[in-house]
Amino acid sequence: MDVQHLQYMQRAIAIAKKGTRQAYPNPSVGAIVVCNGVIIGEGYTNAYGGSHAEVNAINSVKDQSLLSKATLYVTLEPCSHYGKTPPCANLIVAKQIPKIYIGCVDTFSKVAGKGIQLLLASGCEVHVGVLEEECEELHKRFFTFHNKKRPYVLLKWAETRDGFIDKDRTVTAYEEAQPTWISNELSRQKVHQIRAQEHAILVGTNTALKDNPTLTTRSFGGESPVRILIDKSLKVPQSYHLYNGAVKTLVFTEQEATHEHVIFKKINFNENILSQLLTALYEENIQSVLVEGGRQLLTTFIAQKLWDEAKVFVGDSLFENGVLAPELEGELVRIQHFGEDFLKHYRPKA
Repeated sequence: MDVQHLQYMQRAIAIAKKGTRQAYPNPSVGAIVVCNGVIIGEGYTNAYGGSHAEVNAINSVKDQSLLSKATLYVTLEPCSHYGKTPPCANLIVAKQIPKIYIGCVDTFSKVAGKGIQLLLASGCEVHVGVLEEECEELHKRFFTFHNKKRPYVLLKWAETRDGFIDKDRTVTAYEEAQPTWISNELSRQKVHQIRAQEHAILVGTNTALKDNPTLTTRSFGGESPVRILIDKSLKVPQSYHLYNGAVKTLVFTEQEATHEHVIFKKINFNENILSQLLTALYEENIQSVLVEGGRQLLTTFIAQKLWDEAKVFVGDSLFENGVLAPELEGELVRIQHFGEDFLKHYRPKA
């Protein structure tokens, strides 16, 4: 394929990333309009309920008469059904855009090739699969949410060079509850960037008790994820940060409770906890969840094969003893360096 088509799709992917969090539970799509080798319009998906990428790209074209000889590049198959907004495929046909290049097919059952069929039936020239892997990666959360009926699950932890995620410690007072730092400042900023990309963040009781985390994006900016705590017996004091109302917070428990800043959800801890949790998050329209600990919770996700990606930070430190890091059998796909630290990216083995 002509390199120019790839470059245009790369641009569409780049602008799609501007709307990732705001678009939930819709996918954040990128679209550009090109005429005579010049980009004349571009757009990405608005916040839920607003316009889709194709609409924004088309509406941004100042001279609408150019659309009848333009080419549209879009990262995901245009929708063909009525939701919060009219079908994008219908608008493309109405504007008489003759050529459309699509990154990947939308596997969501309400679309699933129907947008492409509509365009072809209307006489459009359609090309599918431009930077397909990159576009599927871009829309992985959306696909997982609709195809598996659960959020995309990303595991994350930091471990020492000798394989520990924490020292052996107990916390007896609020003032003592703070993280044991393993990674450097650069790595911690990267963690907050990762948080900003995900819809929700999850920790277990022990991590909340020991660290008193805020679970925000304070070192990076951007929107903080929905905070989720599993706390069977409500051991985490309501004086802790998770109860401060700064961010929407869900607590899964077996107790009856109320709090002005927290939504409590009862589940049966004698049954499969993760199955109940992920079903509840799906019903809440939460499209992805970042699991940050502790070891028991991470290990349970791994054991039940309920993870889609893992990011493991390895800090330049040694503990010699303490809490061992989870054991992960996955495919190492990439390593990034942050000073003396490095970040290992894993996917489940096929």
